[in-house]
Amino acid sequence: MRHQVVKFFWKRPDGQPYGYLSSLPQSLGKHSSLLFATNAGMYDPDYRPVGLYVENGRELVRANTKAGPGNFHMRPNGVLYVTAESAGVLETGSFLKQKPRADFATQSGPMLVISGRLHPRFARHGGSRKYRSGVGNPDPSVLVFAISENEVSFEEFARLFRDKLGCENALFLDGGSATSFYSPESGRKGNLVPLGPMIGVYERAN
Repeated sequence: MRHQVVKFFWKRPDGQPYGYLSSLPQSLGKHSSLLFATNAGMYDPDYRPVGLYVENGRELVRANTKAGPGNFHMRPNGVLYVTAESAGVLETGSFLKQKPRADFATQSGPMLVISGRLHPRFARHGGSRKYRSGVGNPDPSVLVFAISENEVSFEEFARLFRDKLGCENALFLDGGSATSFYSPESGRKGNLVPLGPMIGVYERAN
């Protein structure tokens, strides 16, 4: 976080969703460039975030604690939150109780790792294999994003964050037949499907 800037994007100034990862600003100013971008979590058919969404310090969508179907409601789900030079991943209930400062925040689910333990449902229901993306924070000043190149189970993906990347907490962001990811340098265009909220990671200007 000391060397890169993490920002979330949902709507353009005209109120329309950005829609595609490659539509995000390629720079935040002089000597700043987009390193990569990915989906910021679950969204409705109208591209509205399903759960909590904070952008530039403004809460645009309230936290969602309702029961329901799908990955988002595989409790516990969680929140990724970002400030100027620090970030965190917390289970939703803990985030709402602690109320940490957040310039940007997005709610997604399920949690992959919770206080060093795998999500309790993965042992019983972690058999499906899909492309997946997620985020964890081994340190308050470090975020780790992972995007699978092959189909993996929730359990395998969670173990990557805990056992290989040293994350006490990690959150699932996206999954399906293919995961949206955009990197100008790699040529990945990120235009597979239109998206709701998105995350852009930029080189921090000197």
